[in-house]
Amino acid sequence: TIKGCTGPVNTFVVEPFVPHKDEYYLCIQSNRLDIDVSFSTAGGVEIEENWDKVKTITIATDTLVTGDVLAPLVSGLPLELRPTIDGFLANCLAVFDDLDATLLEMNPFTLDGQGMPFPLDIRMELDDTSAFRNVPSKWGDDLEFPLPFGRTLTAAEEHIHTLDEGTGASLKFTVLNPKGRVWLMVAGGGASVIYADTVGDLGFAQELGNYGEYSGAPNTAETYSYSKTVLECVTANPDGRGRALLVGGGIANFTDVAATFKGIIQAIRELAAALKAANVRLFVRRGGPNYQQGLAAMKAMGAELGLPVEVYGPESSMTGICAAAIEFVKGFDK
Repeated sequence: TIKGCTGPVNTFVVEPFVPHKDEYYLCIQSNRLDIDVSFSTAGGVEIEENWDKVKTITIATDTLVTGDVLAPLVSGLPLELRPTIDGFLANCLAVFDDLDATLLEMNPFTLDGQGMPFPLDIRMELDDTSAFRNVPSKWGDDLEFPLPFGRTLTAAEEHIHTLDEGTGASLKFTVLNPKGRVWLMVAGGGASVIYADTVGDLGFAQELGNYGEYSGAPNTAETYSYSKTVLECVTANPDGRGRALLVGGGIANFTDVAATFKGIIQAIRELAAALKAANVRLFVRRGGPNYQQGLAAMKAMGAELGLPVEVYGPESSMTGICAAAIEFVKGFDK
């Protein structure tokens, strides 16, 4: 347990001991428009206590790194060491830039028996948004970005993550409260934020079951698989009280609403019995290409299956269904 967060420790790094005398510190960190480079001759486990000895320079993006640029960092070194450390720092900056890193920290690095820099402990963070140009050519094809400590994926989250990796569309899903009574199946990243924030503003953040979105014109099969997974979470752990599922979104630019709703409707049909057992009411709001057909199909499905479905088009506000959904859920608390 670290600062109140509990989780398994399942990755260990075992390194051979390297005899050494001097310990140096290096940190390269990207900012929005520049890069900070920090260096110290007092590296190691006591770097925090010796932070006043750390020298930092800021290099503007796309600046050619020369000895003059790095001179303030190595000015306190013996003259015979400066060329070696200067060249090492320049090489580290080149690798940092080439791999699209956001952080590179060595604490410490030392000099080996031949007087060459040797990292004893190194940490690097990569910009995952640059994977399209680095996988597999530079990062390899088996690089994984770990979840934060204490966070493990549920089976549903793992399934949707796998779907997301195999499509050009965007399919995201995170469980917040497995027993929540307000769930989201929202089209669009921006809309997902608006719906989640609105539920919170209305005082029901603790009942929000998930956060997620589908966008980028997923096909019917992808939408079906995504929807079925979400619905299985919505209907788990029924407790007799009502639940609300918000099938919402803004006005789509190019996503065929009828096509995506076809996949959602297919999943709802398969889980109709579970939706009834969990007292789930659907609140649907959408606009965009073929939205009339999509809304009509959703409404007809509800009538056919005997499911409570409220349908709204772009004439209604995006967040109006949030208030309606919460009022429905509140009714079971009286």
